[in-house]
Amino acid sequence: MPDVILPALDEAAAVEWVVRRMPPGYRAIVVDNGSTDDTAAIATAAGATVVHEPVRGFGSACWAGLRAATDDVVCFMDCDASLDPAALPLVAGYVLRGEADLVVGARIAERGAWPVHARIANRVLAREVRRRSGLRLPDLGPMRAARREPLLALGLTDRRSGWPLEMVLRARHAGWNIRSVPVEYREREGRSKVTGTVRGTVRAIGDMGRLLREDGR
Repeated sequence: MPDVILPALDEAAAVEWVVRRMPPGYRAIVVDNGSTDDTAAIATAAGATVVHEPVRGFGSACWAGLRAATDDVVCFMDCDASLDPAALPLVAGYVLRGEADLVVGARIAERGAWPVHARIANRVLAREVRRRSGLRLPDLGPMRAARREPLLALGLTDRRSGWPLEMVLRARHAGWNIRSVPVEYREREGRSKVTGTVRGTVRAIGDMGRLLREDGR
C-alpha cells in the first residue's frame, strides 16, 4: 500500500492525530524540515517513519520524502490536520487501479479554514494552468497521489513553494492522465508557515509565477 509523505515544520500540535489517522496499510513518512518543537519525537512515538531534511522548503521536504519512500505509489499531504488521512484511499485509488497517473485533492473548505488571500491566489493560479494547458483542476491542493518511479523521472527541481505547481506542469508535459477529486479541508492545528500568512502567500506566488514564466518559454 502507498507511502504517505508528510512535510512537517513545527507540527507538534497535529502530527500525532495525522499519523494515527492513516488508513490500514498506508505508511506515514514524516519529513522533519528543521522543527524546533517535538514534532519528530511525537511522530516516531505515533508509529511514523521520520526523515530529517535540514534544508528548509516545502519542496525540499517533499523531495526528501520521495527519496525515502519505497512503495510503488506515493501520496503527499500536509501534516497540520487540515486534511484527513481517511481521504487517502479515494485519492490513491485512481492511481492504484491505473485510472490516473496523478490525482490531486480539490479542497472543499469549511468556514474559516482557508484564508481569503490564499483562496483567491489558488483560484487565479488554477485558472492560469487551465488557460495554458486545458487542465481543469479547481485546486492545486497538497493531497495527491502518483507512482513513485515516474514521479522521480519528472526531474522536479523546485525546493520551495513551487513544488506542487511544478509537479502538475511537468506531468502535463509528460502526457500524464491528471484528475482531481474533492476532499474536505478544515482549519489547521497550530500556526501556518506558508499560505496561512500574507507573507507566505506572497512568497508562494513568487515561486509559482517563476515556474509559469519558465513553462511559457
